[in-house]
Amino acid sequence: MEELRELLRECLTPNLYQIVLSGATDRTAPLPAGEVRPLHLPAQKRKVRPVMLKGELLFQVTSYDGSQVFHENMTSRQAAEALAWDMMAHFKQLQAEGSGFSMTVAVSKKGKVTVKRKKSCQEETRRVELSHNRTKRYLLQEGKPVLFLVDLGVQTPDGRIVHSRYDKFRQINRFLEFIEDILPILPKDREISILDFGCGKSYLTFAMYHYLHEIQGLALKITGLDLKEDVIANCNALAQRYGYDGLHFLCGDIADYEQKEKVDMVVTLHACDTATDHALYRAVKWGARVILSVPRCQHELNRRIENRQLEGALRYGLIKERLSALFTDALRADLLEEQGYDTQILEFIDMEHTPKNILIRAVKRENPKTDRTRKESEVLSGFLHARITLQDLLEGDRGEGV
Repeated sequence: MEELRELLRECLTPNLYQIVLSGATDRTAPLPAGEVRPLHLPAQKRKVRPVMLKGELLFQVTSYDGSQVFHENMTSRQAAEALAWDMMAHFKQLQAEGSGFSMTVAVSKKGKVTVKRKKSCQEETRRVELSHNRTKRYLLQEGKPVLFLVDLGVQTPDGRIVHSRYDKFRQINRFLEFIEDILPILPKDREISILDFGCGKSYLTFAMYHYLHEIQGLALKITGLDLKEDVIANCNALAQRYGYDGLHFLCGDIADYEQKEKVDMVVTLHACDTATDHALYRAVKWGARVILSVPRCQHELNRRIENRQLEGALRYGLIKERLSALFTDALRADLLEEQGYDTQILEFIDMEHTPKNILIRAVKRENPKTDRTRKESEVLSGFLHARITLQDLLEGDRGEGV
């Protein structure tokens, strides 16, 4: 732990851009002694950046707990002590970046600390902005052209973001933040296999490949699946143009797709209605380590839901539609928990843009307990007097397993 403290003291200076703690784990460590106070618990991720408040240099720690966000300001000493203990107790990976340096720290299950350092490839030292409300830095940055973003109309050839496509740019970067969070659990010693169901024009598919392969240097095979032949043909042409040899697109239906090879991650973004259920079912049967799903058009429960206690709300079409969508995703999350996944419901992009853009993130537990939430899903389904397709698929009432 002393090694971590020293590393953090090196980073916690005005030259720091940010520190990210990710890969939440269930390790335990003794509570810090003395004046050091632990950070807000629990958290799935933390980000740290320097801020100047009333002339004093502090470090703002932002903790993400599901859809909740908490902020704490600390001195460099407080932050070094608290973050060092936090890494030993709760996280697998720490990434630090500042003017002229970059560092990755990994902590194993047994508490072994591994450090990788590299100098900034930029000749000029970047000026670190200490404003309390500084402009957000994205994983794919403004001003740096990326060919697929230019071709898809998100960027201009000189790297500027097309004004009318800025929401799409933010969405792409938000999605990559979810990918960044699960980096520590993806295999590094072999090719990673990812399936993207309902890929459409594949903004996010290309972004995922670019980030994991081009930036992170991982061996990768991504297969995108969609029903539209012209869209698939265009995506394959673009992948070939960019030299993305590990990215391929197929035309087909989620419900009929067969996969014999091992699958590490299943992504389903805006698959409509029960197509999401079929994608989740396939992911579970393949034993996918990670599932990322952004559901869309949850009509099934809307047609079936009945509950006298909710009649005062269900009589209004818009309210019924939104409640049905939320209950559908809650049932999906509960069912994934039953199948041995740690599941979160997260905000995909700001809710002001659309009430439906939430993301279900599920990570398979190493020692799954398949019955820990079964009663919760059964009670919820009974309360609504309705079932969803994923329930029937998992119980063998519809379709056949893979």
